[in-house]
Amino acid sequence: MSESKLDQIDLNIIKTLQENCKITNLDLSKKIGLSPAPTLERVKKLENTDVISSYHARINPQSIGLSVKTFVLVSLAWNKDNALDNFIEKVRGIDAITECYVITGEADILMKVVCKDIASYEEILFKTLSKIEEIERMKTLMTLSSVKNSKVLPYTYEIE
Repeated sequence: MSESKLDQIDLNIIKTLQENCKITNLDLSKKIGLSPAPTLERVKKLENTDVISSYHARINPQSIGLSVKTFVLVSLAWNKDNALDNFIEKVRGIDAITECYVITGEADILMKVVCKDIASYEEILFKTLSKIEEIERMKTLMTLSSVKNSKVLPYTYEIE
């Protein structure tokens, strides 16, 4: 479904579900001003067209003992054959890497690593990441606190 085919009701559904994906269909229908059956039909259409790709529980990492979050800038060793593909294949198997992006600028890759403590991070750094031969250089950016972590996409949810 292209952006232009989304109407105001679709946009209201998308925004509401980003704010609270556990909302019941009945409550969603009341909020957007449709009866439950067409609301459910709209949600299913948004799911089938991959506008809504999944639903997730947002877990507080500290509540389950994951108190360290770092961002790691990686410069790849481009002289190695298939450096990017091999790197990607290896990091997909590392659970502590929760996000990984190919970027431009100061480095080639930006990874988000979440783990229990500094000792756990040190182990990931020296026993796992340092063994990936496609990595030429790494730079760790340690987070101190979070000031914003919005899951609602920055989009104009009003049709003018």
